[in-house]
Amino acid sequence: MTNRKHLTPSEVERLLEAARRGKNPERDYCLIWMCFIHGCRVSEISTWRLSDIDMEEGNVFVHRLKNGFSTVHPLYARERKALREWLEVRKTYRGADSEWLFLSNRGKNMTRQRIYWLIRNYSAAAKLEINAHPHMLRHGCGFALADRGIDTRLIQDYLGHKNIQHTVLYTASNAKRFKEVW
Repeated sequence: MTNRKHLTPSEVERLLEAARRGKNPERDYCLIWMCFIHGCRVSEISTWRLSDIDMEEGNVFVHRLKNGFSTVHPLYARERKALREWLEVRKTYRGADSEWLFLSNRGKNMTRQRIYWLIRNYSAAAKLEINAHPHMLRHGCGFALADRGIDTRLIQDYLGHKNIQHTVLYTASNAKRFKEVW
C-alpha cells in the first residue's frame, strides 16, 4: 500500500466502474463523479440539496465548509448525464420528496460514514492498490487540475481554499509544470 493521499484519474475511473456494478449504481456513480469533479469534502456532498442543482442553467452551488469560498460550478456533460440518470431513479426512493440530492435507502440524506463505507468498498471491488476514502477524491481533483496546467489561483478558487498554501500542495509536486519551461 502507498501513502499517497489522492486518487489518480484512472483510479477514479476504476472506482466509477465498480460503482456501476453496485447495488445503487446511478446514485453511487453520480456521487463519486461529482465529489471528484467538484473537489468536494464528504460533508459538503452529503448535504447537497436538490435546490443546489440547476439543470436548466447547468450549474451546481457548492457550499464550502471550513470557512472556504462557496462557489457556483458548471455542470459538465458527463455529470449532467449521471445526474439525469440518478434523478430518474431517485424518484423511486423512499423520501423522494425530501430536499436531499443523495438519498440513503431509508430516504434520508447519506451520512458521511455511509459515503466513507461506500468508497472503501468500491475501492476494494475496483482492486485499487490504495485504500481509498472520500477526501482522496478532493485531493485527486486538485492534482488533476494541476496536471492539466490550471493556474494555482484558479484551483484555489475552485476548491474554495482561503489560504493559497493549501492549494500549492497540488502544484508544487507536479513535475509536468516544468515540461514546457525550455
